[in-house]
Amino acid sequence: MNQNPLGEEKVNTLLRKFAVPSIIAMLVSSLYNIVDQLFIGQSIGELGNAATNISFPLSISCIAIALLFGIGGASAFNLSMGKGQTMREEAQKAPYFIGNAVFFLFGMGILLCLGTQLFLKPLLLFFGSPANVLPYAKPYTRIVSFGFPFVILATGGGHLIRADGRPKFAMFCNLTGAIINTLLDALFIFGFHWGMAGAAIATVIGQAVSGIMAIWMLMHCQTVRLKRRHFFPQKRYVKRILSLGAAPCSNQFAMMIVQIVMNKSLKYYGSLSVYGEAVPLACAGIITKVNQVFMAFIIGISQGLQPIVSFNFGAAKYRRVKSGYLNAACYGFLLALSAFAMFQLMPRQIISLFGNGSEEYNLFAENYFRIFLFFTFLNFLQPISSNFFTAIGKPRRGVFLSLTRQILFLLPLILILPMFLGIDGIMYAGPVADLMAAVTAILMVGYELRKDKYRGDR
Repeated sequence: MNQNPLGEEKVNTLLRKFAVPSIIAMLVSSLYNIVDQLFIGQSIGELGNAATNISFPLSISCIAIALLFGIGGASAFNLSMGKGQTMREEAQKAPYFIGNAVFFLFGMGILLCLGTQLFLKPLLLFFGSPANVLPYAKPYTRIVSFGFPFVILATGGGHLIRADGRPKFAMFCNLTGAIINTLLDALFIFGFHWGMAGAAIATVIGQAVSGIMAIWMLMHCQTVRLKRRHFFPQKRYVKRILSLGAAPCSNQFAMMIVQIVMNKSLKYYGSLSVYGEAVPLACAGIITKVNQVFMAFIIGISQGLQPIVSFNFGAAKYRRVKSGYLNAACYGFLLALSAFAMFQLMPRQIISLFGNGSEEYNLFAENYFRIFLFFTFLNFLQPISSNFFTAIGKPRRGVFLSLTRQILFLLPLILILPMFLGIDGIMYAGPVADLMAAVTAILMVGYELRKDKYRGDR
């Protein structure tokens, strides 16, 4: 059997080879949201920015589903292929993981689209929409929901394409859709003056192109040959996919829950402050999406690490597993340090890219950048570590670690601190949660990597 480069090539070279296209793909995904925010902010203003923040939990839901079946399918596929180096029957299972994942990626996207169409207004109100923001949020979200099956397929399919050893193709799928979205945003908003609807239509068209490209590439895998039978769901394969995709999916659903609670808290405590209801919602939405650009680098590194770690763990090459994690953590720290400096030194310059606002708007944005994101330089640890545990086939630890920042720490702090500090309490909840999550990640990964098998010759 031919030697797989995942088990032979230098780990650092592999990490760059897989992480760079993953980072670009994640950056492109974040551009879908941030480009809309840029154009909407310049043409419509604060209420338009607030509207995109209100619909953001649905975007997070799409990513959660994509990661559940995308990373879950990719991890199961690579672990199976790694074991297949010595056990042929394991390699024969691999195509089923991709086929079953694709089936659920598209199917769940259809269900989410239908649910949004049927319960649009109740959902937006539940997400914390003020009355003056609802007229902007409804048309935007109704149209964007038609793209859910495609964005889920493109995002989740990208992980499967990377697992097949084609990271550049995964990047190309997302990049093409993002370029189309950007060009059409400018045309529909400033050329045709379609407002929120124009931004939504541009997004859907870009996502549809990416999704169609992803499914075409998956039909032409290079390491396995997919047949019709591989796409019919089978319990044993679906169960394995769900277990391995649970950690990144849980992290996204945790983010969605926190986002909903955050929106409601910003609305309530904002109404009691000098900022009012809409300003905190608009600013927090912009800053969340700016932070997503930084996190795209970190998540891209963790995704690039996944096939390397999964294959080598399956092949019992544990020193390569440890080397991969440590290299990924070093790159993550350097990027996190750069983002920290930018958020602390240039908050007003960043926020000004998304349109002009009142003095209260600029003041809140500056404070939110500097306080809420103070421990940005530690925020590489949790996602890389969580994905590491998933990649080595320990999904429970990955799930726990993925929930630490959002659910165990941030959510209670968002509810408790504002009772004493008002809207400032929401801002201070961020750095406290970040620090506690980073310490937890260090302790868990440190315990794992101190095991004797990581010190062996292999």
